[in-house]
Amino acid sequence: MLRVDEIEVRYSRIPAIHDVSFTVQAGELISIVGANGSGKSTLLKTVAGTLRPSKGSIRFENQDITRSSTVEIVRNGITYVPEERRIFGPLSVEENLRLGAYTLNSPEQIEKNLNYVFELFPILKERRHQSAGTLSGGQQQMLAIGRGLMSSPKMLMLDEPSLGLMPKLVDEVLEAVATLKKQGLTILLVEQRVREALELADRGYVLQTGRTIYSGTGKELMQSDIVKKAFLGL
Repeated sequence: MLRVDEIEVRYSRIPAIHDVSFTVQAGELISIVGANGSGKSTLLKTVAGTLRPSKGSIRFENQDITRSSTVEIVRNGITYVPEERRIFGPLSVEENLRLGAYTLNSPEQIEKNLNYVFELFPILKERRHQSAGTLSGGQQQMLAIGRGLMSSPKMLMLDEPSLGLMPKLVDEVLEAVATLKKQGLTILLVEQRVREALELADRGYVLQTGRTIYSGTGKELMQSDIVKKAFLGL
């Protein structure tokens, strides 16, 4: 579904991503792990079109999207849920969700997606008329993911969905990610909780200083010395 070939991304003249390549097959959950500053978020932003690679190519469903705009990329079926969440605090929960469906023209599909999000996150249905800015951190993260789902994505990219959440809420958010995976949604996940991310993953890639240093199945990465020493404290 997604093929990233030898991309390089620079901030000013400083490379942040060096010749990174990876693939995502339809229905897979791929985890990208690495220390802070390793380039994980930069990688997702580049696929989403908010950053441009200085070299390399990105193809989605055999279409070159390397220079596509973010709006075009969303219309093609890729949705990015950023680490910062970026909800609209003064707007209601439901208004935030409906904004996520701006690429859809079918009122019926929008209502279907809204009901789907409310089934996935019942608390959002309970608080659909509440200002989004009054939600807890965990509820805001659920709202950000729900808003991403409103565009009917073929691939959902999640950047650190558990960041800053209490353990109970982390479990709820990651359980929702697991549910989406079981339902067949293709997911590209960046997650600070490496163990949980790899337990969910079909495959994963380890980034270090902007380079891919290791890849394999989630189980292989869990058992690798690199991951054990660097991320699992073993």
